[in-house]
Parts: sequence; C-alpha cells; structure tokens
Amino acid sequence: MAGDDQHPDLSPEPGTSGPADRAPASGGSLLGDTSEVHATRTRTRSRGSSKKRRSFVRRHKALTALLALFALLAVIAVGGIVYVQSKLGQIDRVDVAGSLPGAERPDKVPGEALNVLMAGVDNGEGPSIAESVASADWEPGLHRSDTIMLLHISGDRRSAYVVSIPRDTYTTIYDEKGQPAGKHKINAAFSLYGPAGYVSTIEHLTGIRMDHLAIIDWDGFKALTDALGGVLIYIPETVTEGANVTWSKGYQYMYGEEALRYVRTRHGLAGGDFDRIRRQQNFIRSLMSDLLEKGTLGNPLNLASVLDAVTRNLTVDDEWSSGDLRGLAFSMRGLRTNDVTFLSAPLATNWNQSISGEGDVVLLDKKQSSELWKAIANDKVGAYAEAHRSDQLPNENSVN
Repeated sequence: MAGDDQHPDLSPEPGTSGPADRAPASGGSLLGDTSEVHATRTRTRSRGSSKKRRSFVRRHKALTALLALFALLAVIAVGGIVYVQSKLGQIDRVDVAGSLPGAERPDKVPGEALNVLMAGVDNGEGPSIAESVASADWEPGLHRSDTIMLLHISGDRRSAYVVSIPRDTYTTIYDEKGQPAGKHKINAAFSLYGPAGYVSTIEHLTGIRMDHLAIIDWDGFKALTDALGGVLIYIPETVTEGANVTWSKGYQYMYGEEALRYVRTRHGLAGGDFDRIRRQQNFIRSLMSDLLEKGTLGNPLNLASVLDAVTRNLTVDDEWSSGDLRGLAFSMRGLRTNDVTFLSAPLATNWNQSISGEGDVVLLDKKQSSELWKAIANDKVGAYAEAHRSDQLPNENSVN
C-alpha cells in the first residue's frame, strides 16, 4: 500500500524548481565552540508579548508535538518515580486502534524499533481532543493540525530520526474507520476525521504501522518554552528579511517575537516553505540541546515546570501506557542531540502542482519515498539518510 497515491515524476529536469540543494549534515558538537554560546546566553532575554508567542505556536504546531515528547521522555528519565507516575496519569488518551479495522492496517514492524506519529493542534476554546473523540461527535475543522512529523526510534535506542511530510502533500486521505475519503491535501485528514483518520492516512501513505500517536495543544508550547527558557540559534551569514528585520551573523538568542520571525519567514528563502521547515527543525534541534545536554532539567523547578507543561497539554493513544512511557524514557537515557537526524520526505521533480478544488499541492517522489518508508519499516534509516544526505537537516552553520 505504500506510496500507491503518490504521483510519478512527470516534468521539469532536476534542479529547475523546488527546494535548493542542502549541504550534508556533519558530525561533531552541535554548538561547536561553547565559549561563544555561554557568552551569548548572558545577554538580556527579550520575551516579546504573549500575543506574539501565541501566534508562533499556532503556526508551528509540529514543533510543539516533537519537543513535548522529547521533553516528557527526558523528564521521566531523571525524575522521581512516584512524582512522575502521578503526573503521567494526567495525560489524556484517545482510542485509535479500536476505531480502525486491524485487517486494514499494516503489520506491526518486527523488532524493538518504534514509530510515533506527531500532531500539534489548535484546540481553541472548544472541547479537548480526548473529549471530542470520546463523544463520537467529531466536528470537522474544530481541531486543526497543519504539519506532520514521523519519529522513528531505532530498536537499539541509540538513534532517532524525524521525518517531516509537507502539509500540502496530495494523497488519498482516510476516515476514522480506515476507509478512503478522496484525494486531498494530507493535512485535511486530522481536521475532517480526527486522530484515527490521521493515523490511517499516514499508514496508507507509508505502508508503516504507527506504534503510537502523540498530540499536543498549542498552549503546551507556550508553557514548555517558558519552562525551558528560549532558544539559541546560529546565523551563518548576515541577512536582511523585509524592511526592519536583520539577522546578524553569529549566535542569536531568540525568544518570542524574534523566534517567531525566524521560523515564520519563507519569502526570500531559496526553498520557500521547505527552507522554513529546515528553520523549524533547526529550532527544535537547539531546544533539544538545551533539554538533553545542558543541565536544564537538573534544576528541580525546571523539571517540575516542564513535566507539568507537557502532561497538561499532551494526548497520546490509549495503548501507550505510563509504564511503556517510563520504559522508553529509561532506554533512551543516553540519547543526545547528535543522535537525532532530521529528514524531509523526498519531493517529485514536478513537486508543485495546481489541482482544481485544492489549489497548489505538493507531490512526493514515488520511488525515493518508497525507499524511505522501507528503510523505516526495516529499521535501516541510518543507511537511507547517509545515501540521501541532501534530504538531511544541515549542521547549524548552514541553516539560514
């Protein structure tokens, strides 16, 4: 079933359109010379208005879901068992497996590898995701998730891979019963059919069984960034974006409005939305560095704040027990930022098309996407990533 809805390459020669070529990712320390980093951290932190922070979260929800899950796992690994267990019990859970016929789903991937589908939503003032699912009265359009990330955790727990799928990918979407519901942009699946439809759509696209689902409300991002304290980004060269925005070369501490500008901007970037995805991934990577490597969670107040922010806003599938979360966190306790590779789903040569009734859509490369999905299913993503380094997130010195 994998890739059966993707379009073949039909038109322009490679390099005539689409995202610019990326420099290959490199190893070594994420932040290089930390003396400059620590010096930068002593600068005054401008937090911006709460309105700007809300705008940031609404536009970049997948950042929230991925960062929240890593935050949760990190906190579980270092927190007290009794305290953590009590907080894990506050996480909302939704039924996905019970809604989808087992015969219509891919087989579970053998071995110990895990595949977790990420979603970030804007709940607004209405019911929560869990309440909407439990009521069996899903209101189309009430909960929106505009970005998609698939987290693959290797069976040996020594590496993780984050694959971004463009929200405008044109494919058959599936309803909450796992039945086809026509071809649309892929982000319509969650809005129209909820968590089960979202999972079914991604499973049909990739041919991979999703082991778990993690969803977080946008409020969680605001609380989590407050608890973690912001992000430090390296600007490889001075650039001007618009009349009043200049990014100076070097480390820039970003919070609130400044971070919003960094991840929002697509105009003037060679790859448009796809370069913006790279900026978003770079943003996650820097925050993960704070979370996993710089002692952020060594402060009991930070630990409590992060755990509270995540558990109050996170929803997972009801098959993901608190015990399983604790076990996963313990098994991943040695994971560091350099062990996480960020990838983008490969685009067709003629990736940008206009479809009547849908507008501009994105087409994936059928052959290479199949290679990626197969690599995930076989827990061989490292070999795929090495063979397709231009699809990796470059090191921080190469992300404008």
